[in-house]
Amino acid sequence: MVRRQSALGIALVGAAFATLLLQLVVLPLVLLPLDLRWAWLLAPIALTTVPLWSLIHEGIHGTLLRDRAWNDRLGRLLAVGYGGAFTLLKSGHLLHHRYSRTQRERTEVYDPGRGSWLAAARSYYPRLLGGLYVAELLAVLLVLLPRPGWRLLVRKTDSLDSVTGLLFERVARRDNLRKFRIEAIAVIVTYTGSSLAYGGHLWMLWSAVGARALIVSLADNAYHYRTRLERPLDAMNLALPRPLEFFVLAFNLHNVHHRHPGLRWHELRAAFVADRDEIHLGWFTAVARQFNGPIPLTADEVRPLPGPGTVPEWTAEMSGAPSTSP
Repeated sequence: MVRRQSALGIALVGAAFATLLLQLVVLPLVLLPLDLRWAWLLAPIALTTVPLWSLIHEGIHGTLLRDRAWNDRLGRLLAVGYGGAFTLLKSGHLLHHRYSRTQRERTEVYDPGRGSWLAAARSYYPRLLGGLYVAELLAVLLVLLPRPGWRLLVRKTDSLDSVTGLLFERVARRDNLRKFRIEAIAVIVTYTGSSLAYGGHLWMLWSAVGARALIVSLADNAYHYRTRLERPLDAMNLALPRPLEFFVLAFNLHNVHHRHPGLRWHELRAAFVADRDEIHLGWFTAVARQFNGPIPLTADEVRPLPGPGTVPEWTAEMSGAPSTSP
C-alpha cells in the first residue's frame, strides 16, 4: 500500500510538471506556431491550479514524498512553476495554521469600532478577486532587497492585526533568505523566459496567470469565511463529488486537515469518517458567499465562544471590562 501511494504521488507530481511544461514552454515554442487554436489548452490548464496548489501544500507539510530532501526539492520546483517562492509560501501557510481566525488572521472580519464596512471592503474585494496570488507573485521582487532592508520591512509591517511582519521575519532568517532568493530568481527567470517565448501572444500567458490568480484567491478563505473566531483548529469541510475531491487532492476536507495537518491527502477521507466529521457547505456555495463581503467583529456568527469565566477580547474592549484572555 505504501509503495502504491508513493507511486501515485510521483505520478501526480509528474503530471503537474508536464502541465507546467506545456503551458510555459511547449505551447509557445511548438504548438502556437502551428495553430493559434492550441491556445484553448490554457483554459483547462488554468483549472489545474487547485491540484497544483494542493501538491505544493503537501510539500509544505512534508507529506508530498517520504524522503524529506526530495519532498522539499519537488515542492520548491512546483512552486516556481506556480509563480511563488516556496520559502515564502511555506512560511505563510504555517503561520495560517497557527493564527487562523485570531486577531492576526481573520481575512473578512473587521472591527466596526475602528473602521467602516466600506473601508474594509476596499482591501477585501481586491484580495478576493486575485490580489492574494498577485501579492505572492510580486513578492519575488523582494529578491532585490538587501538584508538591512528586510529588517526595516519587518519593523514596518509588524502588527497585531496581521501575520505580514511575522512572515517577513521568518523569510529574513539567514538560511531562509538564501533559499528565498534562489527561488525568487528561478521564478523571475522562468516567467521572463516564457514571456519571451510567447512573444506577440504574451497576453495568452498572462491571461492564464490571471485565471490562476482568481482561482487561488477565491478558494483561499472559502474554508474559513464566517466561521467562529479564536478557533485556529477549525475550518469547514466542503462538499464535492468524489471525482472532484480526488482532483483537488481532498483539499475540500479542510477541517480534517486543520485538525490533522500531518496526514497525507489520501488519508483525509478515512480521518473524516473516523472523526465522524461533517460536511458544512457545498464548495461552490462557500466560494460564492464570500461576495457578501466583510463581516463585523460583533456579528453573532463569528463571535468567539468563551470558556467559563472568560471575557472575549472584543467584549472587553467595547464594555470596558478587563479581558481574561491570554
